[in-house]
Amino acid sequence: MGNPSGPPFDPDDPDRARRERDTEPIPRIDPDDPPSAYGPGPYGGDPDDAGYGGAYAGEGRSSRAWARDPDGFPDQPISEDELAGLRSDATGMAPRRVLPLEDEPSSLVARYLFPTERYRGEWKRHWIHLTTPIIVGVAATFVLGYLSGFLAGRDVGALTTVAVLLWFGVMGWVAWRVADWWYDRFILTNKRVMVVAGIITRQVAMMPLTRVTDMKYEQSPTGRALNYGTFVLESAGQEQALRVIKNLPNPNELYLRVVEEMYEPQAVEARLGKEADEAKADDGA
Repeated sequence: MGNPSGPPFDPDDPDRARRERDTEPIPRIDPDDPPSAYGPGPYGGDPDDAGYGGAYAGEGRSSRAWARDPDGFPDQPISEDELAGLRSDATGMAPRRVLPLEDEPSSLVARYLFPTERYRGEWKRHWIHLTTPIIVGVAATFVLGYLSGFLAGRDVGALTTVAVLLWFGVMGWVAWRVADWWYDRFILTNKRVMVVAGIITRQVAMMPLTRVTDMKYEQSPTGRALNYGTFVLESAGQEQALRVIKNLPNPNELYLRVVEEMYEPQAVEARLGKEADEAKADDGA
């Protein structure tokens, strides 16, 4: 009997096979079933196949790793070529990555991280941040040293003592600024950016990566020559505890690291996981 809602059935219709193929239902894939349950092809478990079958096993002959979402379903594939460009030891035209100061957070930073937060790195500000105290310290040494020698030749011991004490005061201020620079850290995790500063009065500012709506860095001619810059973070909120961060080293590489963490977190996890596996393999060898 023909189909009342369509054209009559014609066994000699040359387009009948094509229509039946186009309307063939797409098989549903249960992630709990073994790949071999679907047979060969793009949905099956043929190890020679470069489709989904090899991907469900983790990594097939296609050399493609799959990033998974929390529910276990495959997300977008990450190829070996993409992973090679993300490795810190990549050569050629791949961008050079900024390495953390340590593999694990320092004691100064660890106290501000919660257990489920993944540490990505911490950086001190560029040494240009110490330009003013260094210039003041050098100038004070020459000026007060000359003044002390001049006063000592005129038998005015009291003024000489004042000049020496003044020099100690200036050098104490310089040492304080250097220590403050040492404890000032920019921190990146998989959830936020932070700045920890201060020796006696500690200041901790942070911004979640999900709240960052815009980010840029600026470099003056001197900054381009010495490789430092100023980061500006924009957020949806009006009041921001962390917006302008001055004198950060390697701004281009640091910018790429933050943007990668914001937009390609699966790629970061895949790269770090592969580097950890390679390190274990080297230790075992």
